[in-house]
Amino acid sequence: MTEDSDQRARGKELMRQVYGWDFDPTKPFEVATVDHLFGEVWDDGKLTVRDRRLLLIGLAAGSGLEDVAGLQLDAALRLGELDADDLRSLVVFIAHYAGWPRAAKLNVEVEQLLGRAEKAAAKAAAADTDAGPVA
Repeated sequence: MTEDSDQRARGKELMRQVYGWDFDPTKPFEVATVDHLFGEVWDDGKLTVRDRRLLLIGLAAGSGLEDVAGLQLDAALRLGELDADDLRSLVVFIAHYAGWPRAAKLNVEVEQLLGRAEKAAAKAAAADTDAGPVA
């Protein structure tokens, strides 16, 4: 592997860890995202993916970028890094540093996310029940 392909592989692996899905970049911005942002920035130093995600959530919420924070919160919940109590605690914590209005917007994101997760879990449980016992 060349240095460029090593970096691409590291970037794709980090994206998989951060978001839980694979991505093959084709456009210049996508290439920069995979190669630089994930292949270098997310891969640098001793911070874990969870550490970096928490920093990003705080920065995004504090900057009024609830959609970015929501994307990170969704991934953290799906990947088991944070649970419902963690997400709600983050909102209260962030409120004291980013302000109540921004935390209120983030809280809407969190509660919608948790509502979707609960519905998906209930649907999966119902599907398991409908399937009956495994022989």
